Amino acid sequence: QVELVESGGGLVQAGGSLRLSCVASGGTFSIYTMGWFRQAPGEEREFVAAIAGSGGIPHYAGSVKDRFTISRDNAKTTVYLQMNNLQSEDTAVYYCATKSQVGSWYSRESYAYWGQGIQVTVSS
Repeated sequence: QVELVESGGGLVQAGGSLRLSCVASGGTFSIYTMGWFRQAPGEEREFVAAIAGSGGIPHYAGSVKDRFTISRDNAKTTVYLQMNNLQSEDTAVYYCATKSQVGSWYSRESYAYWGQGIQVTVSS
C-alpha cells in the first residue's frame, strides 16, 4: 500500500508560479513511475506529466510542455511539479499517482495509487 500526500497548491495570478510536492510512504519509491494528473470542474481527469523511477526523460501533456517541470528526489520519496506561467485554464485539482508496471504513461487507468488531490486556482 502506497500513501501519497500532495502540498503546495493555492491561489496565484495568471503568469505566476507554484511548486507542488507529493510525498510517498510505503512501497519502494525509487522503482515507481510517478505521474501528475489534474481535474477541472466538469472535466475528466487528465494527464499532466510523469517521470520514471530512475528519472530520465519525463513525459508531458502538450498543454503544459515548456511551462511545467516534473522532478523527483528518491531520497526524500518526493515528486515535484514546478508550474510556471500559469494560466486560468490550469485551474484544477492536481493529483499525484504511482504507475502500475503495465499500461500507458498517459492513461489514468495505468496508475494504481492516488493522492487526495490539491486545489490550484489561477486568477486572470
